[in-house]
Amino acid sequence: MSWGLCRKYQGVRSMFEKLFKLKQNNTTVKTEIAAGITTFVTMAYILAVNPNILSAAGMDSTAVLLATCLASFFGTLIMAFAANLPFALSAGMGLNAYFAYTVCGIMGYSWQTALLAVFIEGIIFIVLSLTKVRESIFNCIPLELKRAVSVGIGLFIAFIGLQNAGLAVDSATLVSLVDFRENFPTSGICALLAIIGLMITAVLYIKKVKGSILIGVFGTWILGIICQLTGIYVPDGESYFSLFPTFAMTDFSKLGETFGQCFNADLGSVGIFNFIAVIFSFLFVDLFDTLGTIIGVSTKANMLDKDGRLPAIKPALMADAVATSAGAVLGTSTTTTFVESSAGVAAGGRTGLTALTTAVLFLLSMLLAPIFIAIPSFATAPALIIVGFLMFSTIAELKVDETNYTSAIPAYLCILAMPLFYSISEGIAIGIISYVVINLVCGKAKQINPLMYVLAVMFVLKYIFL
Repeated sequence: MSWGLCRKYQGVRSMFEKLFKLKQNNTTVKTEIAAGITTFVTMAYILAVNPNILSAAGMDSTAVLLATCLASFFGTLIMAFAANLPFALSAGMGLNAYFAYTVCGIMGYSWQTALLAVFIEGIIFIVLSLTKVRESIFNCIPLELKRAVSVGIGLFIAFIGLQNAGLAVDSATLVSLVDFRENFPTSGICALLAIIGLMITAVLYIKKVKGSILIGVFGTWILGIICQLTGIYVPDGESYFSLFPTFAMTDFSKLGETFGQCFNADLGSVGIFNFIAVIFSFLFVDLFDTLGTIIGVSTKANMLDKDGRLPAIKPALMADAVATSAGAVLGTSTTTTFVESSAGVAAGGRTGLTALTTAVLFLLSMLLAPIFIAIPSFATAPALIIVGFLMFSTIAELKVDETNYTSAIPAYLCILAMPLFYSISEGIAIGIISYVVINLVCGKAKQINPLMYVLAVMFVLKYIFL
């Protein structure tokens, strides 16, 4: 019997070797599987955070979680077999916030319409991934603005985290710190728990504990449960509910509430130009987020060739594009390559077997849906704030001196606009317009890529006619 099991193991190992070229990449089945588990643990927080965010758009939390799991599974599976890269995909942070709080919140679009915009964005990406247009668009944007987008999104996400924690509240000064003493058994203790959770998450992350963000989410939730058991936290049944988890079976029928709903969008009340602007915003952010992540993680894994290029870049981009459209059909916001893939790379992951392992774990996570959707906002808030910090850290790469003010000031305006105007797209628009105008007036027209003029004009027309 043991000999039979040994032969089966050898057969599986041989199959993995043929599929993923393990020896060629100086890795083993054991290392790849361990790396895949590491990647999943570091990014599994999205399963708690994404339903929390998209529910603000009116979407069912269980449906969103199931859609997120499936989209992550399909996208990462394609990455594994088509590109043979150790990258994992899921619902992108920042893009989900833009979906819920800007498109559905401020702009007032239905979530079905927002899903349609994501679907179309994915289709456009599929077309662009078959050509060199995607790289051309990427290259036309100045490096300072690319970095500014990441920084601005980081601040935007962190601000949302502060709001979800109940720490940042409306006031005469627009925003102020919550009064912990007022309504302490509800809002006060939740805000305090969010701060404690943030400190726990930060310390764990600094100490390089695997899955630090996920541990922070569940740790904060457990502290909340203890507070409820001891009477410190008292649910009011209106805005503050019981924190005790349910262990019911996953209601897979919930997926029907979002599946295919992107094709039921009512565009009659939506201006076509405004809708195109939304598509472009999704497109722009996803474009730079994906390319930046892939290049960054590939560099860390020494996967780039002598010219600094990734040989498998085209299938990697295609995986991202297909996953975005598939995710929209299933019922989640833009699916993109996660920077947390670097955790798996650091653990030794070099091939698609790492991605395959992560994909399978996302699929199995569907069974835990009732637990993930029960996690309260104050527990996911620390994750948002820490992820915001990680994106904000790109600011260290921004050069600011007298020689590049024409680039640095537009980058600054881009960063400033995103959290203050509560919109990623507004930040992008202001960054591009100001870059073109400032460089033109300062006699540096030669530095402006022709495509930047097109983008600037489009955004100006948006402000005039919308």
